[in-house]
Amino acid sequence: MKINALQDLKKVQKQLAEAHEKAKAEEAARLAAARQREAEANLFVRAVGVVQRLPLHDQASISPPAPAPVAVQRQKDEEAVLRDALSDGFDVSTLLDTDDALSFRRPGIGIDVTQKLRKGGWSIQREIDLHGLRSDEARVALAEFIRIAHRQGLRCLRVVHGKGLGSPGKTSVLKPKVHSWLIQKNQVMAFVQAKPAEGGAGALLVLLKPAG
Repeated sequence: MKINALQDLKKVQKQLAEAHEKAKAEEAARLAAARQREAEANLFVRAVGVVQRLPLHDQASISPPAPAPVAVQRQKDEEAVLRDALSDGFDVSTLLDTDDALSFRRPGIGIDVTQKLRKGGWSIQREIDLHGLRSDEARVALAEFIRIAHRQGLRCLRVVHGKGLGSPGKTSVLKPKVHSWLIQKNQVMAFVQAKPAEGGAGALLVLLKPAG
């Protein structure tokens, strides 16, 4: 169990490093494009000088059509998902708990929290099964699931990623990715491997921060 846990940790660290480098490259490209637009605007002002609008004569005043309604909440939700997906503010040294079972807790969260979660101290309020989904589909589905559950004030969730018994090498493809995705979600306080009756090595019990 410890060997598999350490292998999962290395995969998580590698994935987070790649995500961090990608975010840095995208930010550098964005800044370069902004500087280019500013330079072009300044060049136009220097070449043309002050511009004044010509007065309009003999034209009817027609009100422009009302703009189409914007799905403000949906836009905010999508921005929140993107923002959380790039978060890596966590201490990887807490990924392994003091026992053999893989678990995670945020810095400042005591080991008693993961112990209570493993013993069923919180009732499972909702679950998601990622079986049969491609990696990109599972990532989006999990991010949406966590976001909505947190907004509704739910605390304890079950995430089923499977044991990978049907995968090559009998290793779950989604398992290490789900660990990484959950760690990157700021709403997640901790997670532990589920008890055998609740999915065992093929599922996780996830504890969310209180809403608000």
